[in-house]
Amino acid sequence: MEWQFIKVSREDHLLIVTISRPDVMNSLHPPACRELDQIFNAFEEDPELWVAIITGEGEKAFCAGNDLKWQAEHGADALRREIEALKGGFGGITRRTTCFKPIIAAVNGLALGGGFEIALACDVIVSADHAYFGLPEPRVGAMAAAGGVVRLPRYVPHHIAMGMLLTGRRITADEAHRLGIVNEVVPLKELMACARKWAEDMLACSPVALRATKEAALRSLNLPLQEALTVAFPGMTTLRMSEDYMEGARAFAEKRKPRWTGR
Repeated sequence: MEWQFIKVSREDHLLIVTISRPDVMNSLHPPACRELDQIFNAFEEDPELWVAIITGEGEKAFCAGNDLKWQAEHGADALRREIEALKGGFGGITRRTTCFKPIIAAVNGLALGGGFEIALACDVIVSADHAYFGLPEPRVGAMAAAGGVVRLPRYVPHHIAMGMLLTGRRITADEAHRLGIVNEVVPLKELMACARKWAEDMLACSPVALRATKEAALRSLNLPLQEALTVAFPGMTTLRMSEDYMEGARAFAEKRKPRWTGR
């Protein structure tokens, strides 16, 4: 399928998604968000796609967030209606709570507002060393409503999160790494190789096991420990009944690499 604002490539079980609006710092308007939503809907449903990487085109920006020029032209109500109609919310991912396949953000530049929120919605974040992260929405009369005000206080200490949310200040990639927001920081020329290495390590695992792991990790977050330890999440049951569950044991016993099927 042809996309106007997004580039998509598929490499065996890996999907690479690139936001392609470099002329506006890869900011997203509803038409671009619709494309991303359709792409991630398909990723979620395709049994042969196991891991995704999302990045931005160029060297300046991963995603500068909401396209304010589009909002100024079409109005806030139109923007809200468009985004609320998407399964995954802004960027097709910030409200996507049903996808338990791993998603990696390769942050190639500025990740601001909705761009930072897209990264926060991913499972692993790798960043170019010149990147900046921030939620500047209050500076333009808005709030980080695509998950920023919810996720950031869960991921970093309270006062750090509130300091960022209530000032709109940016932090560097190194600061984000120290705070535990970013997994790895590398020079820009090494960014996609770094993201691919993370993807390769994930693809060496059973995709069924990865989905079960992500589901249990996310759905148990707000449960008391005693309850979380005893809950059988659906993915756990699927894993134990899967071909991969026995393939892993057989491969270990036979001293060979497992041949995952995802079933």
